[in-house]
Amino acid sequence: MPDISPAQPSFEDLGVHLSDVTFVVVDLETTGGGADSEITEVGAVKVRGGQVVGEFQTLVRPSAPIPPMIQVLTGITNQMVASAPPPSQVLPAFAEFAAGAVIVAHNARFDTGFLRRGYEELGLPWPRPTVVDTVALARTALLRDEVPNCKLATLARYFRAATEPNHRALSDARATVDVLHGLLERVGNLGVHTLEDLTEFALQVSPDRRAKRTWASNAPECAGVYYFYADSTTPEGEAKREVLYVGKSTNLRRRVRSYFSAAEKRGRIHEMVRVASGVEFVPCATDLEAEVRELRMIESLAPRYNRRSKNQRKISWLKLTDEAFPRLSIVTKVREDGTYFGPFRSRDAAEEAALTLYDAFLLRRCTTRLSPRKESTACALAEMGRCVAPCRLGDGAAAYPAIAQAVTDSWLTDVRPVLRSVRLRMRKLVEQERFEEAGTISDRLTAYYRTSIRFHRIRSLALCRQLVAAIPSAQGWDIHVIRYGKLAAATTAPSAQARLAAEEAAATAETVLAPSGGLPAGSVEEAERIAAWLELPGVRLIETDGDWAWPVNAGLPEGALAAELLGPEPCLPLEPAIRLAS
Repeated sequence: MPDISPAQPSFEDLGVHLSDVTFVVVDLETTGGGADSEITEVGAVKVRGGQVVGEFQTLVRPSAPIPPMIQVLTGITNQMVASAPPPSQVLPAFAEFAAGAVIVAHNARFDTGFLRRGYEELGLPWPRPTVVDTVALARTALLRDEVPNCKLATLARYFRAATEPNHRALSDARATVDVLHGLLERVGNLGVHTLEDLTEFALQVSPDRRAKRTWASNAPECAGVYYFYADSTTPEGEAKREVLYVGKSTNLRRRVRSYFSAAEKRGRIHEMVRVASGVEFVPCATDLEAEVRELRMIESLAPRYNRRSKNQRKISWLKLTDEAFPRLSIVTKVREDGTYFGPFRSRDAAEEAALTLYDAFLLRRCTTRLSPRKESTACALAEMGRCVAPCRLGDGAAAYPAIAQAVTDSWLTDVRPVLRSVRLRMRKLVEQERFEEAGTISDRLTAYYRTSIRFHRIRSLALCRQLVAAIPSAQGWDIHVIRYGKLAAATTAPSAQARLAAEEAAATAETVLAPSGGLPAGSVEEAERIAAWLELPGVRLIETDGDWAWPVNAGLPEGALAAELLGPEPCLPLEPAIRLAS
């Protein structure tokens, strides 16, 4: 069994020891808690290493009278603040007093909210200090049977504070100092020794998870893939390793460190880190290579804590069956024996697209295998005029090959007949103010159009033998070799050597055989990631072998979809895309 004990933390991993941190414990008195309330008093105590090194206290003159209830609560009257300095003098002085320190407050969101708003009103930059909330810290460190609540007065009594809080800023700040020191002593016994430990502890990051932060120390600061694993032993005594989770990042060290901090809030990931024995890294030349490697590893390993991309091949397609009178069929595998359209993320989405095509082309919906020579009984849809009834032979059978070809053409070359088939119906619904029904049809056609774009996006890559492309990066150029929609090689090179690096990458790239059925050689999701990269601003094509192209009418100009659905003014009555000759 490998040694899975945490490594000795480095100084970077340890962070800033609490004895070296300067805290400014602040308390504000205000005219209320609303957005229009103002500060009436500021009290602050600066402490370091358990010793007080400075205090700050002043009344503040608000622009409006203090409400009577607030005067009773705080003891601060309108007469007391009449000669006090305004916020424009107090806040810059406090900013200088607290510069570079960690801000501590009891219910810190209240105090920092007023301070931040005051800074913004005066045009002072908010320094985004580290903030410690003694309420949050107490809720995590103390048990329910120790204190009934986490009010300042309750905690001051519990920790025997030298100053009793009395709703005056400096007194409350002094009491909060004693509460802070009591809490630090308490959490020190729980392994909290640094500022990073303290902030994470307040957010309920367990000591065990913080201890595993050292796993990130060996991670390179580059793009790549990381995977958490759990080591165990089989009943036969053999070592066994299970990959728990696979991820990718542009900076492996920074990303992996986040799993052991308060930034990670997903419960299932907390569980994954708890059971993990370690983490490994796979550095990658480019960000795209990291994305693709992540997809491939998730697909092949099926880690139990990954949710997305585990079923990359589990997608649905529409197929025109190979028979005398073709019909639509929903399938999950693409072969060379038919015409396909998709992919769809679910069977329900494929069924919605099929309904769109039934309305547009009057395709038959029955599943019976019809004979081209023997007449069959027509269904109710034929009687309603929603199918040309090839089962009856005659005109319907004669027109059906054109209908099937029109469906194929709409998939492969021109999406507009499908979109335009609803114009008459849409205009009628709008005129009758049946907007919900019109919206349903619009949503269905919009989903169909997006699938058409997705279809041609991946199909265009799948039919291209090779693309060599590059994009500027910090290293010079990121270069990729793409074959039949699959990433075959990735490298980086300085600008002066980009051409040579591209040629070498193409020469040593993975051999990829031409796929069948117009599908990419890799997964559909991989092809979509590649297509998204190729469409980034700044990508340059170095070499193409084959055609990387879409049919002209496979898509629409930006913003033209609504016009296709509703038609130009005046809207001429339109029938379904294919209709019988009279």
